[in-house]
Amino acid sequence: MSAIPSSTPGTPWAPQPAAVQLVRSQVPHGIRTLTVREDLVGWVLRGRKRLVSPGGGMAFERGRVFCIPRATQWDVLNDPPPGGHYEARVMAFAPQTIERFHARFGQYAGVPAVQGGAGTDADPAFAATFDHACAALSDPEASEAMREHRALEVLLLLAERGLVFAPVQSLGWADRVHRLVGQRTHVDWTVDTLAQAFHLSASSLQRRLAEESTTASRCVREARLLTAMALLQGSELQVSEIAVRCGYQSHSRFSAAFRQRFGYAPTHLRP
Repeated sequence: MSAIPSSTPGTPWAPQPAAVQLVRSQVPHGIRTLTVREDLVGWVLRGRKRLVSPGGGMAFERGRVFCIPRATQWDVLNDPPPGGHYEARVMAFAPQTIERFHARFGQYAGVPAVQGGAGTDADPAFAATFDHACAALSDPEASEAMREHRALEVLLLLAERGLVFAPVQSLGWADRVHRLVGQRTHVDWTVDTLAQAFHLSASSLQRRLAEESTTASRCVREARLLTAMALLQGSELQVSEIAVRCGYQSHSRFSAAFRQRFGYAPTHLRP
């Protein structure tokens, strides 16, 4: 999920309080080795979601809510019901929102933070709160204060059920690059243009990414392909248009990169 671009120099990755995505698919599909970079709350409306890690796995059926903390890694499998399609609504919380939650609701500081993942039921109370938040976050006319208020309501409801995301530490450089590229995936990002956006030299950015065992090109590729996956799941755009939006002028190169990353062609999600 991509962040909203910021107009503040030096903070190009600053997002809105939370971002919402509708995920739909008529075919079973998986995402291998997905690193979760923001705290996520999702509601399975149809079908079944499975999350698998070396430490085990979890399954969420229709009507279940999943809470996945940032900085975790999973193999994700989305299974439609027989004759139907998989559908889920996902809300990704900006780090600033998590920090504001802890600042305002310190009484939940003693609640153990969600570690590998957790779930709860999408009962009427959750459905109403989640729906109100999704409506505000998707409304371009809603004020920033209202968007934040609705996002915090979701976090507060979950906290009352014992589900709290941990306070946020400083963003790593790989996360910063992912956020920046995710805002404008069509841009021809290079080490020089990335470094300029962060007011660094190219060598300094490369060194900081190397300390996190990654590179600028790897971060750019991952951000583009994950954005492509989100567009394939949540929009009716043609595959060729998604390729261009994600920085690939060649449809064949996009398909090859997508297949290498996910194990199937992008057309697999468009039967």
